[in-house]
Amino acid sequence: MNLDKSTKRIAKRVKKGFQGYPQISLAYFGESVNCATQVVVGFIQEEGAAAQEQTFSSKDDARKDETIQTTLLKIIERADAKTVVEVAGVALIK
Repeated sequence: MNLDKSTKRIAKRVKKGFQGYPQISLAYFGESVNCATQVVVGFIQEEGAAAQEQTFSSKDDARKDETIQTTLLKIIERADAKTVVEVAGVALIK
Protein backbone atom coordinates (compact mmCIF):
# COMPACT_ATOMS: atom_id res chain seq x y z
CA MET A 1 0.00 0.00 0.00
CA ASN A 2 1.39 3.42 -0.78
CA LEU A 3 2.14 6.12 1.77
CA ASP A 4 -0.60 8.53 0.68
CA LYS A 5 -3.31 5.89 0.89
CA SER A 6 -2.19 4.71 4.34
CA THR A 7 -2.02 8.20 5.85
CA LYS A 8 -5.42 9.14 4.44
CA ARG A 9 -7.04 6.01 5.87
CA ILE A 10 -5.48 6.62 9.28
CA ALA A 11 -6.56 10.30 9.21
CA LYS A 12 -10.12 9.25 8.33
CA ARG A 13 -10.27 6.96 11.37
CA VAL A 14 -8.86 9.74 13.61
CA LYS A 15 -11.49 12.24 12.38
CA LYS A 16 -14.35 9.98 13.52
CA GLY A 17 -13.56 10.74 17.16
CA PHE A 18 -14.39 8.48 20.10
CA GLN A 19 -16.45 5.48 18.98
CA GLY A 20 -15.78 3.16 21.93
CA TYR A 21 -13.24 0.45 22.67
CA PRO A 22 -10.87 -1.06 21.61
CA GLN A 23 -8.87 2.13 21.18
CA ILE A 24 -5.54 2.77 19.43
CA SER A 25 -3.48 5.88 20.16
CA LEU A 26 -0.61 7.18 18.04
CA ALA A 27 2.05 9.52 19.43
CA TYR A 28 5.04 10.80 17.47
CA PHE A 29 8.40 11.69 19.03
CA GLY A 30 11.56 13.23 17.60
CA GLU A 31 14.59 15.39 18.25
CA SER A 32 12.87 18.31 16.50
CA VAL A 33 9.23 19.19 15.83
CA ASN A 34 9.85 18.78 12.09
CA CYS A 35 11.04 15.16 12.16
CA ALA A 36 9.37 12.35 14.10
CA THR A 37 11.84 9.48 14.42
CA GLN A 38 9.62 7.37 16.71
CA VAL A 39 5.97 6.49 16.89
CA VAL A 40 4.40 4.89 19.95
CA VAL A 41 1.24 2.87 19.38
CA GLY A 42 -0.98 2.40 22.44
CA PHE A 43 -3.73 -0.21 22.58
CA ILE A 44 -6.55 -0.18 25.16
CA GLN A 45 -8.96 -3.13 25.02
CA GLU A 46 -11.63 -1.71 27.33
CA GLU A 47 -12.30 1.21 29.65
CA GLY A 48 -10.03 1.14 32.67
CA ALA A 49 -7.65 -1.42 31.16
CA ALA A 50 -3.91 -0.81 31.09
CA ALA A 51 -2.51 0.35 27.80
CA GLN A 52 -0.21 -1.94 25.84
CA GLU A 53 2.45 -0.02 23.89
CA GLN A 54 4.72 -0.72 20.98
CA THR A 55 7.36 1.61 19.56
CA PHE A 56 8.53 1.92 15.97
CA SER A 57 11.67 3.83 15.01
CA SER A 58 12.94 5.31 11.78
CA LYS A 59 16.13 7.08 10.72
CA ASP A 60 14.00 9.60 8.84
CA ASP A 61 10.52 10.99 9.53
CA ALA A 62 8.27 8.10 10.63
CA ARG A 63 5.23 10.02 9.37
CA LYS A 64 6.64 9.73 5.84
CA ASP A 65 7.87 6.14 6.14
CA GLU A 66 5.65 3.95 3.97
CA THR A 67 6.48 0.76 5.88
CA ILE A 68 5.65 2.27 9.28
CA GLN A 69 2.42 3.92 8.11
CA THR A 70 1.24 0.71 6.42
CA THR A 71 2.08 -1.25 9.58
CA LEU A 72 0.12 1.22 11.73
CA LEU A 73 -2.92 0.82 9.48
CA LYS A 74 -2.67 -2.98 9.68
CA ILE A 75 -2.44 -2.82 13.48
CA ILE A 76 -5.57 -0.64 13.58
CA GLU A 77 -7.47 -3.01 11.29
CA ARG A 78 -6.35 -6.24 12.99
CA ALA A 79 -7.17 -4.89 16.44
CA ASP A 80 -10.64 -4.00 15.12
CA ALA A 81 -10.17 -0.61 16.81
CA LYS A 82 -13.35 1.43 17.08
CA THR A 83 -11.44 4.57 18.09
CA VAL A 84 -8.13 5.90 16.79
CA VAL A 85 -6.55 8.86 18.58
CA GLU A 86 -3.52 10.72 17.25
CA VAL A 87 -1.59 13.08 19.51
CA ALA A 88 -1.09 16.34 17.60
CA GLY A 89 2.43 17.35 16.66
CA VAL A 90 5.76 15.82 17.57
CA ALA A 91 6.87 15.56 21.20
CA LEU A 92 10.56 16.28 21.74
CA ILE A 93 12.90 13.60 23.05
CA LYS A 94 16.33 14.32 24.45
